Parts: sequence; C-alpha cells; structure tokens
Amino acid sequence: MTTDFRIRAAEVLRIEAAAVEQLQQYLNADFNLACQLIFNSKGKTIVSGMGKSGHIGSKIAATLASTGTPAFFVHPGEASHGDLGMLSVDDVVIAISNSGETAEILTIIPVIKRLGIKLIAMTGNPVSTLAKLADAHLCVKVEQEACPLGLAPTASTTATLAMGDALAVALLDARGFSADDFALSHPGGSLGRKLLLRLDDIMHRSEQVPVVPQTASIKDALLEISKKGLGMTAVVDEQGRMAGIFTDGDLRRILDQRYDIHTNLIAEVMTRKCITANAQMLAAEALQIMQQKKINGLIVVDEAQAPIGAMNMHDLLRAGVL
Repeated sequence: MTTDFRIRAAEVLRIEAAAVEQLQQYLNADFNLACQLIFNSKGKTIVSGMGKSGHIGSKIAATLASTGTPAFFVHPGEASHGDLGMLSVDDVVIAISNSGETAEILTIIPVIKRLGIKLIAMTGNPVSTLAKLADAHLCVKVEQEACPLGLAPTASTTATLAMGDALAVALLDARGFSADDFALSHPGGSLGRKLLLRLDDIMHRSEQVPVVPQTASIKDALLEISKKGLGMTAVVDEQGRMAGIFTDGDLRRILDQRYDIHTNLIAEVMTRKCITANAQMLAAEALQIMQQKKINGLIVVDEAQAPIGAMNMHDLLRAGVL
C-alpha cells in the first residue's frame, strides 16, 4: 500500500499554525513586563532550557543577540556544575520548560533568586512551579502536539520559538535597532556585504569613469561608452558638473530618429534629469534604486555634482550584493 505522507504533513502544519495563532491571547501584561525587564537590564539576557526546550532556547538567545539584546544560552545541567558563575546581578534569565516542572531548571532557580536576578519563565503551564516563581510568565500553552502520540514536542516548541521571536522583535523595535546595527553583528557572508558595503568600496574611479563634455558629438559619447564598458557615460558642463547621462538604452531610443552621430551633439539626446548617487550610499540602497527606476547603472558624484565614480549591476553582482 502506498502512503501519502502529505496528509499527515498537512495536519502537522495546521496544528502548529493554530498553536502560533493562539499565542496572541497571551500577549498580556506579563509580556510587557518581560520586555521591560530585558530593556532596562544593564547586563545580559541568559536563556536556559533542557532537551528540546534547550534547543529552542539556544535559538532565542541567538536571535536576541543579533537584534540588539546581548544574550547567550546556558545549559541548566552545566549551570548546576559551575556555569552559574556566568551570571551577574544585572542580568535577566529566561527559563524555558513546557511543563514548568523540569528538575534541572528548578534546581538553579534558588541561586537566581538569591542573586536578585530577574526571572522570566516560558511555560505551557501557568500554575506550574516555574511560572509561580517567575517575575514574568510568558505562556506558550498549546491545545495539542502535532505528534499523533502527543509525546514529541512539536507544536509546543514551535509556539515557544514564535514567542521568543515576538520578544526579540518587540525589543528590537523599542531600541530603534537599525540595519546598520544589524550589520555590525553580521559582517560575514552575503548579509554583511549587503548591509555594510558602500558604493565607495565598489565603484570605478578616475580614468575608469566614462565622462564626456556636453559639447561632444554623439559619436564621441559612443566611443567613451565602448572604451569604459559600463553601458553609459556622464555628460558634464563647462564646470565639470553633471549635465546629464547617455546610456545604451538612450542609443536604442534614438536609432529611428534623424540624428547624425558625427554632427549632432550629445547634449541634444542625453537624459538631463538623471539619477545620481553619492559614494557613501549603501550598495543595497543603490540596488533598490536601480531596480525601482529600471536602470542598469549609476554615476557617483561629489558635493559639487562632479562625477567621481560609476558602477553598474555587474559590479553589484561581483560584490555579492545582487
């Protein structure tokens, strides 16, 4: 008999989606208090959990740390054997236990309380020992697990993870955490490149920048475009300031018109109100502009509107931004 695995999979997704949806009812005063405790803390946020809750806790700690809240994960078993020394009185502890009765978690609570450290509990049982001992309780109760045996943590861990994300993003928003802030903790890989790279890092400079005076002929402009290989050229006035731009696209648009490339001036066919960029613009921002305006390149200008650089989509692709 052939089993259609999709039937059970669809049921799992339905149950877990419902578990996340019902969390909204638990965004109560305790959620606000938990956010406030972390927001006002002068120390770090320590997350702890056992088993599957520990795996979820590790991810929550990582999310907090990458969104402006210094945090790390401590295994409750290791905490009982020396790692509690990592805690300081200015810290906040998030203890995760679906039952609220996990022995390894409850063992370290007296030390946390003795140090005067604020405790946030995430449990599926609001009347559990852990919930009652906490300064703030975040309820992650679910109606049922997606596991048909009701044994493997599935919907409950999904709900806990979602509640952790809600906590982290609420704090991110309250701190005014920006994309630049995010980049500082993600300097590696494509994410860091997208957020930190500026046009000054990738643009063509000096003799590589295609430039012609507005008194040049169309032919001269085409030769400059071919020579520099960026599919465009800046057109400047007598003071060397941007007067316009001429691109491969502009050339295609004038082909059916009666222009003589030898005698007609580039000023007659250039695009005057062109989009430019500055050297400190983020490469990701330049990409967004180019996609919105449906253009393939940008001329970079200084404060006097003189061309100092140029870049196109190929440069963004080579830099890993695209």
